Amino acid sequence: MTVQDEANYEVYCLADRLFYDQPTRHAGESTDFAAAARAVPPGWAHESSDTWMYYAPEDVPLPAQGWKIHVSSRLEDAERVLDTVREFCESNRIAFKFLRSRNVLVLFNAKSAFRGSSGKLVTIYPDSDTRFEAVLAELDGLLRGVAGPYILSDLRYGDGPLYVRYGGFTERFCVSDNGERVLAIENADGTLVPDVRGPTFALPPWIQLPSFLEPHLAARAAVTTADLPYAIESAMQFSNGGGVYLGRDTRTGDQVVLKEGRPYAGLDVAGRDAVTRIRHERDMLARLAGLDAVPAVLDCFELGEHHFLVEEFVDGNPLQRLLVHRYPLTHPDPEPEKLAEYVEWALGMLAQVSAAVDALHERGVVFGDLHPENILVTAEGRLALIDFEVATLTEDAARSSLAHPAFSAPPDRVGTEVDRYALACLHLGMFAPQATITTRFDPGKARQIAAYAAEVFPLPPGALDESVRVIEGAEPGPSRMSGLPLPGVSPWDDLRAALRTSILASATPDRDDRLFPGDIAQFLPGGGISIAYGAAGVLYALSATGAGRFPEHEDWLRKHALTPADGAALGFYDGLHGVAYVLAELGHRQDALRIVERCLAMPADAAELGLHGGLAGIGLALLHFRADLGIGPALSVVDQVADRLGGVTDVPEISGGDHPRAGLMFGSAGPALLFLHAYEQTGDLGLLDRAEIALRQDLRRCIRAEDGTVQVDQGWRTLPYLDEGSVGIALVLERYLRHRPDEELGEMLARLRAVTRSAFFVQSGLYTGRAGMLLAAEPSGADALVRGLGWHAVPCGDGLAFPGDQLLRLSMDFATGTAGVLFALGSALHGEPVRLPFLAGPEDPDATGHSSSDDPSKEV
Repeated sequence: MTVQDEANYEVYCLADRLFYDQPTRHAGESTDFAAAARAVPPGWAHESSDTWMYYAPEDVPLPAQGWKIHVSSRLEDAERVLDTVREFCESNRIAFKFLRSRNVLVLFNAKSAFRGSSGKLVTIYPDSDTRFEAVLAELDGLLRGVAGPYILSDLRYGDGPLYVRYGGFTERFCVSDNGERVLAIENADGTLVPDVRGPTFALPPWIQLPSFLEPHLAARAAVTTADLPYAIESAMQFSNGGGVYLGRDTRTGDQVVLKEGRPYAGLDVAGRDAVTRIRHERDMLARLAGLDAVPAVLDCFELGEHHFLVEEFVDGNPLQRLLVHRYPLTHPDPEPEKLAEYVEWALGMLAQVSAAVDALHERGVVFGDLHPENILVTAEGRLALIDFEVATLTEDAARSSLAHPAFSAPPDRVGTEVDRYALACLHLGMFAPQATITTRFDPGKARQIAAYAAEVFPLPPGALDESVRVIEGAEPGPSRMSGLPLPGVSPWDDLRAALRTSILASATPDRDDRLFPGDIAQFLPGGGISIAYGAAGVLYALSATGAGRFPEHEDWLRKHALTPADGAALGFYDGLHGVAYVLAELGHRQDALRIVERCLAMPADAAELGLHGGLAGIGLALLHFRADLGIGPALSVVDQVADRLGGVTDVPEISGGDHPRAGLMFGSAGPALLFLHAYEQTGDLGLLDRAEIALRQDLRRCIRAEDGTVQVDQGWRTLPYLDEGSVGIALVLERYLRHRPDEELGEMLARLRAVTRSAFFVQSGLYTGRAGMLLAAEPSGADALVRGLGWHAVPCGDGLAFPGDQLLRLSMDFATGTAGVLFALGSALHGEPVRLPFLAGPEDPDATGHSSSDDPSKEV
């Protein structure tokens, strides 16, 4: 399994206020279930992770795949379920696993949780189809009366808490149609294919449903909307709590909205499920009936245990969508009149929202979840607030139990102050979207954000003063930002020292899973040592930018790299080949070679093609070590990538299909970079041709926007970023054009890079944020990007740090956090500008340490 598949970022916010961490390292009282602490019986194998506890009898071979049983449970029944199932499985010697804690169970069933795995408390792995049927029958009797969320990916057995699905028992992998390495099962021909785990029950086409399950499938199919007076036309939105559907009242022909509540699912921090909140919303809307800013309640009903609320359809767009469409700073070089036009529109919207909130308060209701997605604006100008699931009464002086993190009030705000705080965040957020989330680390950031907004936009004097006062509090103390160096303001030496201070202060050399806090991906096997998310990337950034060498931390990396965790990835940015590269750069070449030799002895199981974790990155690493290994291993990888990538008109394994991935880290630009380096070492013009083909595969996944920029088109969004966006392609295209100038591609390069002149990016990170823009920016645009990083900087101890992906916690890693920002700043401010591995100019000593101007034949 992967961290991202099995959990969400909120799980990793449980243990620490500043950093993502394993939920098992919870602060305060343990929330582990009692079953997790019981002794492992003799003859049983046991493994634990941050979310699951695994048990298997050592003398019973586990099939690679088959029918698995899931047990669902609400929190009140969880201990009973675990006691019953554990005793049953141990007595019958059947492998099983269960969620280890109450906190994890709540978060797996939360509104934002992944719908495909929600509801699962226990998974049971029968070792044969015969036992599968018997286990279901016996457990069905043992678990009578247990209630839990419906597991959407499975078929329900009877009317109890048991569900079934055919899938993998052990971890095997294949490459999916869009080039990602995914969990796999074997089809009828023995070929590994993706083990699809979606929010609907589906049988693999070669598997027949056991006859004893046919009545249960028929019962599932019998629940339909045929007898309702509403026709469902489309799904507007899904969450783990249920769907929101656009429908039509067949009696009147009017369009309506139907909100679904799934029992025991979609939990909020107060433990309320979606059904409870649906009922609560009905009551609140009834109290607010007649207000123009509130949809009218039309009906409510129950279908197949799910509850539905029928509301008036407000034919408008969310304010968030309008903001994204209008916001001028996402485009390069916005004209002054565009800025003025936006200010007029934004201030008008804010006045309407304020009036709507005042109207609610006059009726004694606190909205509790005010943010741009919950504000609809019609073409006629009507503004309506939606989603009253967590609204409270003003007299209760309560707090919301489920709120957007960028608009969530601090603990000292209750009642109407909760809405006033969110409204203040909205005022700042209209001019610096999502930036207010940084105020959770330091309320003084509000003043800084307002100053930036006033500097960029022609705002009336003092337009944001009241919002700053509300966010800071009635008696604000000094901002923790005071006296700290900021990008674009302080000298490079001071800024670098501030980033180094926060990174070093966060180090935990006593831990084995990670040295520096970063993204949740560091908790995958080997992630804590990798370049992207682990110690290798942090130490590489510190050394490359002149921030220092730290032998004690290098020793930690050496120790854990030479004895990596089982299942550690082999790739360049996510795995061992990248760690070897960094160790060699730090002077530990013999350690590096031992790691590379270990990697060569291991099969690259279902390797992707990309640079981040696939064959392109592995091939580049092997080229780097060609003086020790010879060039043969690298060219073997080059051949594999060339065979799988196809031609310019083919549908390749990446940069193709219905859901393509493009760009430097996950698209065809990574293989193009590999071909370029192989050409530079061999002089084989065919490899230069291959590089062009790969680049054109990525370019065909791009779209030209109205502002003239070219960005990767993913169908539902466009991406400018380093990992899967336009600037990553630009870095490789620039290197290609130095070998083979091309007027058409040269123009494309300029358009790919143009997005770096935009003034706003939600995140700061190297992979998917402003820092990555710096690596591709023209020198003339670097200053603005450097200064813009101040939007994201927050104090951390005596230093300065940056939020990671999702902005919920700080990160020190290379891909998402402070080390990556430090490295990007080094590309613009360091005396010897740094470049990503393998992306130095071909006329200079390249990242492999050799000059490409030498005779290529001498390198072979």
